[in-house]
Amino acid sequence: MIQVVKADHKNLKDLVPLFDAYRIFYQQLSNKKKAETFLTKRLENKESIVFIAYKAQSAIGFVQLFPTFSSVSLESFYILNDLFVSPKFRGIGIGEKLLEEAKKHCSLLKYKGLALETAKENPAQHLYEKLGWVKDEDFLHYFWKCPKSE
Repeated sequence: MIQVVKADHKNLKDLVPLFDAYRIFYQQLSNKKKAETFLTKRLENKESIVFIAYKAQSAIGFVQLFPTFSSVSLESFYILNDLFVSPKFRGIGIGEKLLEEAKKHCSLLKYKGLALETAKENPAQHLYEKLGWVKDEDFLHYFWKCPKSE
């Protein structure tokens, strides 16, 4: 049986290895200490919502939401920034359960919705579309990268 729970500081020991594996998947170096610091700050400052999936008391996946606002619609919404399922548990509906929990939480708060951005080659696109996300064909997304001082 899969259980999905909203994370708090008590779940950090379970969340950090998953978050580190997620970052490694995106070609970042492993750094569990920084991952723990990052997640601790997000949770303590209520800057994100994290849901963790457990199977037999083992953490096997997570989704992280960041709150933001729309000036045009005058509504709050979440950015679904991170979704990760341990490789050996993929293909059995864990990602779907995490996404459904994120949708449920958003609806409970009466937010406008959930936004996400993904790589063009990400195979999870079919899952997003199956669960009601609509691909934006009208807008381009840009990003300005701040130069790092050395």
